[in-house]
Amino acid sequence: MLASFSVVPFGVGEELKEYVADVIRIIDASGLEYRLGAMETTVEGDPAEVWNVIRKCHERMRELSPRVLTHVAIDDRMAAKGRLTGKVEDVKMILGKV
Repeated sequence: MLASFSVVPFGVGEELKEYVADVIRIIDASGLEYRLGAMETTVEGDPAEVWNVIRKCHERMRELSPRVLTHVAIDDRMAAKGRLTGKVEDVKMILGKV
């Protein structure tokens, strides 16, 4: 399963990098493969593990902020692995960028 998600705190000011870093530590400790993006993070792994890490990130942000907005997009393809990098490489190949 691939899941792209963002966990956004409200009511904590304009600078969010410290809050983001706090939840990235949770993702990093999970052992799941992930890619940090400018506006979301994408993780890959077993569905139960992916959901668990997203829940932990949301709960941690809720501890730090009076309001949290969590957005999740999931690509759940049976028996697919290595899609975190593979999907990007496939497009690069078509574009002649590999």
